Amino acid sequence: MRQLVINADDLGADEGRNQGIFEAIESGSVTSASILVNGPGLKDVLAKVRRLEEARVSLGIHLNLSEGKPLSRSLRLLAGSDGRFLGKAATQRLLMQPRQAELETEVRQEIDAQVRRLREAGITMHHLDGHQHVHVFPAVVLAAFEAAVDHGIPWVRIPDEAPPPGGDKPMSAALEAETRLFSGLAKEARTFLEAYALRATDHFFGLYWKGRLDATVLEAMVQRLPDGLSELMVHPGRGPSQPATAPFGSFSTPERERELQVLLTSGFREMLSKNGVELTPFPV
Repeated sequence: MRQLVINADDLGADEGRNQGIFEAIESGSVTSASILVNGPGLKDVLAKVRRLEEARVSLGIHLNLSEGKPLSRSLRLLAGSDGRFLGKAATQRLLMQPRQAELETEVRQEIDAQVRRLREAGITMHHLDGHQHVHVFPAVVLAAFEAAVDHGIPWVRIPDEAPPPGGDKPMSAALEAETRLFSGLAKEARTFLEAYALRATDHFFGLYWKGRLDATVLEAMVQRLPDGLSELMVHPGRGPSQPATAPFGSFSTPERERELQVLLTSGFREMLSKNGVELTPFPV
């Protein structure tokens, strides 16, 4: 049996991203979504998710340690003098350093604050993943897995993706290097699953198609989807009605609209059925 969870990241980033993700959920093409707790669109998300049928979509937390303002105060390492996270590159360099007691304390503090924010809002979290896959970085992975156990979150994302066949779309050297980094860290993270009694999908896809997903790519991926449960990470959204401000200004763009249109096309579900692929949320 071939089952596929299509998970939309960054729900809560802004209202444009939210609109696109909810359209894809309502169409039946997105079966799961990860909520960005410190995004400016969180209030909009919380007002809308209560209308969703839980059987149709699973919700999870999209841990963020690099963009915007943290929920915790007095973070000396994770945040700068302006009180904001350090940004993608600086945060990744920092979190590649394991076994630093102060850093790990701050990571645990902020992860706990983000998870508790969703719990207090009444959101049942079925899965945990990370913005820019921060949850598999050396300084974060154990804290993330411990938070999943402590808060009863059964599934975690393990983004270890094999390179696609050489005939697929070429990618930039920078994107390929980043993808290999994430996949390598994820392989190490997978070794901790059994010890924490956590679950992950058998296969993961989406790293290699960031910003490049189209109908041809999607059908080719579906045709070679392996047996078992797979997760496809997507980033659909609508463009902003007015220019968005940093640090979330790049979350809703024309490429997100193109990705949304691929998921909303009338033949999408038929293509999955033709290839014997069943869409599903994360199993309870």
